[in-house]
Amino acid sequence: MDFSALSQYLDRLTPDRVPGVDLEIRMGYEPIYRHAAGTGREGRPVRGDEIYWLYSATKVFTATAAMQMYERGAYTLDTPVSEFLPEYAHLTVRDGDTVRPARTVMTVGHLLTMQGGLDYELGAPEIAKARAALGRDGSTRDMVAAFAARPLSFDPGTHFQYSLCHDVLAAVIEQASGLKYEKYLRKNIFGPLGIESMTMHPTDAHFSRMPARYAWQPEEARCKPIEIFHNDYRLTDAYESGGAGLVGSLDDYIRLPEALANGGVGRTGERILKPETIALMRTDQLSGASRADFDAMGRTGYSYACGVRTMVDNAHAKSPLGEFGWDSAAGAWIMVDAERKLSAVFMMHVLSCGPAYDEYHPAIRDLIYEGIDAGQGR
Repeated sequence: MDFSALSQYLDRLTPDRVPGVDLEIRMGYEPIYRHAAGTGREGRPVRGDEIYWLYSATKVFTATAAMQMYERGAYTLDTPVSEFLPEYAHLTVRDGDTVRPARTVMTVGHLLTMQGGLDYELGAPEIAKARAALGRDGSTRDMVAAFAARPLSFDPGTHFQYSLCHDVLAAVIEQASGLKYEKYLRKNIFGPLGIESMTMHPTDAHFSRMPARYAWQPEEARCKPIEIFHNDYRLTDAYESGGAGLVGSLDDYIRLPEALANGGVGRTGERILKPETIALMRTDQLSGASRADFDAMGRTGYSYACGVRTMVDNAHAKSPLGEFGWDSAAGAWIMVDAERKLSAVFMMHVLSCGPAYDEYHPAIRDLIYEGIDAGQGR
């Protein structure tokens, strides 16, 4: 193995394009690479113990939790969401200038695969009204009930739209398990895998380890700091967002993809999923219009499975078919290769960084495989 080209690439990303980066790769349960570059908190070099807002990297945990409940027989992918959330029994769809009843039933599978018809309008009138009525203590269940009052963008199952689907899925998991969402994660994923830093309710101790956040400035092709530490996806103090609510460290985060890469068993020896459930989790779920919708996101070579991207055409990639994972609004990137028992997590803290998704992440992925195969005659 030779990861020198990968290290050089990460170093070149800092300091102008990305202030700080951190990447770890594991094969089996062994770390085979770790490299940090640039600065983190208060201009100090990245040390590796930083706590990040994980944003949509939260979704890999939610997908895993949803597949656990599927595996345990709590529901099938065809189970109507209304069995757990009665407000979702009579949904409407905005159709041009009119609003009509939905022609299809929203299912758990639609939530997992972002085909539920929901949107990501956090300031929508229905959400604003619920926040005003419920105040800071509005629960996940209460807020998700309010989403159902908003007309859908399309009939469930007919299109793909990145949205609040996984937030609703978190409420389904709460109802199916009888546990608040973070308590479910703690009991069924964090605890078994030895994850300690993750939470949806960060304290000053978490913020003291959090790097400054930046926002990408496309006109300057660089980023600038933003002086905020809140997360807009936390709709209330009590709300636990299955789509974007977690904070955590790289060291803790990698314990999940590491387990998924090793047949569902963590380095602790605890199993969180069966191999056949992971196989379903990474199986392409999109076709027709939904696939075209996903393609418009620009994740070249990928389609969308059960809460994760999945490689379906590797003509322009070094990773194999079935490689899966996701990313985040601040540029984090997660990769799982079950065939090689390979897992990787990349962290940065820059919001709206377009180049992260179509440039940095694909380059890092391919350099990982080139580094692994170096000297092996491949």
